[in-house]
Amino acid sequence: MSNLYTAEASATGGRGGHTRSTDGRLDLDLSVPAEIGGDGGPGTNPEQLFAAGYASCFQGALGVVARRQKIELSEDSTITARVGLQKSGLAFALDVELEGRFPGLTREQGEALMHAAHEVCPYSVATRGNVDVRLKVAE
Repeated sequence: MSNLYTAEASATGGRGGHTRSTDGRLDLDLSVPAEIGGDGGPGTNPEQLFAAGYASCFQGALGVVARRQKIELSEDSTITARVGLQKSGLAFALDVELEGRFPGLTREQGEALMHAAHEVCPYSVATRGNVDVRLKVAE
């Protein structure tokens, strides 16, 4: 395999520092959430960044599988990613829930699309076997 695209970003100061992509499109202060002992400052955090990336990538994968299956997704369809940080002994782990909203589709169609997207989404492929990822269709 060869890379189709490579993103590059650097961080300084860890969870309470700063991160910036080499092209400058991403340039963010980071803050440690109060829930894990930080000051809860105005910056973002790695879990939020991961959630945003996963939700966006998964939504793109849904579009691909929907087109392959000749299913029309509403422009109002959304994926919400919830990324939890867990402590496991001396290590830390992530926990993910992906919730899809699919106006105009049945629950069964939404579930089938989510499972198909989970097979091709690069984030899903990367986390498979390492992160608990749950798929859910919103009521």
